[in-house]
Amino acid sequence: MTLMGKVAVITGGTSGIGLATAEALSAKGVRLVLHGRRREILDEHAARLPGCAVLDGDVGDPETPGRLIALAMERFGRMDIAFSNAGLIASGPVETIDLDAMSEMIRVNIDAAFRFAYTAVRHMKAAGGGDLVMTGSVFGTKVRPNAGAYAATKYAVEALCEALRIELAGSGVRVSVVEPGLVRTDLHRDHAVRPEVVQNIPQPLLPDDVARAVVFALEQPPHVLVPRIMVLPSVQPV
Repeated sequence: MTLMGKVAVITGGTSGIGLATAEALSAKGVRLVLHGRRREILDEHAARLPGCAVLDGDVGDPETPGRLIALAMERFGRMDIAFSNAGLIASGPVETIDLDAMSEMIRVNIDAAFRFAYTAVRHMKAAGGGDLVMTGSVFGTKVRPNAGAYAATKYAVEALCEALRIELAGSGVRVSVVEPGLVRTDLHRDHAVRPEVVQNIPQPLLPDDVARAVVFALEQPPHVLVPRIMVLPSVQPV
């Protein structure tokens, strides 16, 4: 199915999976509304990506989802794709995990993501159709020591996507979750030792690898739904 002329709203769009997906969709003729914290970077993206509007700020602000949809309608007159991608990671053993960072992760990964998802699907259901895609994780299907809180946020995303898929079946709104393994992104920029070293994964996924999976789900014809798509580095055992 052609994506030409559609409009996508993407959170976490300044870098990583969000930016790679924006670039892949732009190459398909999709117009974009990107959200992130860093305005100067968003402006750089808008200058080089055709048909790209941007909004900066806190993704957890309750008004952000409505403002993003309003911007899409104002600039392009429609919203066809909502990609809930903004996220944080806070991990560590019981004794040392930063509880404030953990709480902020929960606020972004669950509260903000859920609010964006519900706001988007309400709009799309009223409009007669659309696609919601959420960034989950392989750790939304299994857990490991020191990452229980992060995995819990991604399990929550899995549960929401499955419930929304069931609720919206037949409405024209499709709900998908992409479940990446280890990806080389800014998400781990503050780690003293890179996760690929700790986990012995010399070649993690690149953001473009995940973006291709997202585009694959979106390009399916209307009668086909890809409810979940897991993408792993070929050497990652879990």
